[in-house]
Formats: sequence, C-alpha cells, structure tokens
Amino acid sequence: MRALAHPLRLRIIALLADQKSACVQTIYTALQQDQSIVSQHLRILRKAGLVVTTREGKFIHYLLAETRLAKAAQVAAQLAIGVMGK
Repeated sequence: MRALAHPLRLRIIALLADQKSACVQTIYTALQQDQSIVSQHLRILRKAGLVVTTREGKFIHYLLAETRLAKAAQVAAQLAIGVMGK
C-alpha cells in the first residue's frame, strides 16, 4: 500500500493503464517529470510487484502487474470498509 501512496506513482499507474505498456522516456515525457524521478518511482513500483518489465532491444517497457494491482485494490477496499464501519 505504501507504494501506491504517492500521487506521481498513481499517475504512472494511470498512464500504464491507458497505454498498456510504455518505456521510461514515454512516461516522463507524458507526465512532464525528470527522467531520474520517474525512474525512482518505477523502481519502487517494480519492487512492490505492481509493474513488470519487458525488454525490446535497448528499451525496457513497463506494464502493470494487473493481478497484483487487483489484490492491492481488494485490500484497500477492505481497509476502507473497516475504517468506515467503525
């Protein structure tokens, strides 16, 4: 959940949801952020298992790990219900 608790990471996830796959250059250009910042956030998302990579030549493309994101959404919903139910 901590990996999802940053606005830029949520924007990256939304971009990948729209584009299905994107390399770092596409992501940082679309989000108008520095490449190093986007790379750091992608590393966090990858370490959390929320994105996966594929290599096409010299480019690394990022894709959503949809099963893992669905599980995170399920946990977040359960937490919200628990908090709202109190």
